[in-house]
Amino acid sequence: MARRYDTRTTIFSPEGRLYQVEYAMEAISHAGTCLGILANDGILLAAERRNTNKLLDEVFSSEKIYKLNDDMVCSVAGITSDANVLTNELRLIGQRYLFQYGESIPCEQLVSWLCDVKQAYTQYGGKRPFGVSILYMGWDKHYGYQLYQSDPSGNYSGWKATCIGNNSSAAVSSLKQEYKDNEMTLKDAKSLAIKVLSKTLDMTKLTSEKIEMATLSRVDNKTVIHILTSAEVEALIGEHEKAEAAIEAAKKDQKQKA
Repeated sequence: MARRYDTRTTIFSPEGRLYQVEYAMEAISHAGTCLGILANDGILLAAERRNTNKLLDEVFSSEKIYKLNDDMVCSVAGITSDANVLTNELRLIGQRYLFQYGESIPCEQLVSWLCDVKQAYTQYGGKRPFGVSILYMGWDKHYGYQLYQSDPSGNYSGWKATCIGNNSSAAVSSLKQEYKDNEMTLKDAKSLAIKVLSKTLDMTKLTSEKIEMATLSRVDNKTVIHILTSAEVEALIGEHEKAEAAIEAAKKDQKQKA
């Protein structure tokens, strides 16, 4: 019965569902993990890099993290070709606003305008929704540091910490337990991101080749966007492994004493 209602994006099922939009959401749940954490002194985005073939030419500095303008960065989970179209649209929206008003576009306004485009693709026949969820981190003079997530349906929401992609529900439950409201620094956020990714990624050992990380902070009234190098990520992984080893050793000591 369901097949009659998923042939077009514009057809509602008897339960009031749009199956094509739900299929797009399902595609994202199998994509590489991306997580964002809001700290007091900045924001962090971390993403799983799925394509690590050594024959790839490293022309681009990043595969899953894109700079949009001087004050915003996004990370994508889903179909990369769709993501390229949307990130180009985001950059265009940002540059038009800058040209017209002489200042960077407010973060939520940029997210909202792109979500209007996404929503249109769920409403008109002959088109399919974009199979991409996006995490945005940015700063503006109105609300400071902000972290947003948008879906193929055109919905968006603001977060303190969130995750999209594969095993996102497990990652979000870890973030709920570990995230400390109004106490997080960027250093804490980096450690927390590595801890969460080590639990949720389908690999035995984390490596810097598999993870991309970027931070956004303010220095001398300017937004500084930094994509972490392999050496910096490797150092964070090393710190996490030392901390885990110390916890395991403490547990063994307690068992022996008992």
